[in-house]
Amino acid sequence: MALIILYLLYYVYTKDTTYSKNIRSVASVVEDLNRELYYLKKQLSEAETKFQSNSQRMNDDEIYQEIERSVYDMVQPLSIAMKQLQSNIEVIEGQIEHRIAQLESGVKQFSIPTSIHANDDEKIISLFKQGVSIETIAKELHLSKPEVEFVLKINKIK
Repeated sequence: MALIILYLLYYVYTKDTTYSKNIRSVASVVEDLNRELYYLKKQLSEAETKFQSNSQRMNDDEIYQEIERSVYDMVQPLSIAMKQLQSNIEVIEGQIEHRIAQLESGVKQFSIPTSIHANDDEKIISLFKQGVSIETIAKELHLSKPEVEFVLKINKIK
């Protein structure tokens, strides 16, 4: 019987030491968790105070103005470049209009025969209105028949 009691005491003692070890390990884990929780709470409170101090620094209007300034700073170079492009386009348009005018004057010089003058135009028109034929007008004024027809077409008579 004494042996059973001794065995029971030994069994209880070993179980007690095992439970004690387990309780100490759990206690150390709980202590570590409490320490981490304390640091996290401390960091959270510091972040809240920083957030409150930052939110007190800038209200909504100031934030809006800061955004406007940032956008303006980004858009300003684009605006300047667009104005420069517009002025370049206007210069090019002027050059194109000048070239077109030159080409038109050149085409007019090529299309109007050099032998026809303003006086000849008036003579051709007056003779044609008097009923003189195109062939006769061409012979009298020493012009070709197509030149006489051209003058009449330009003046929208024939």
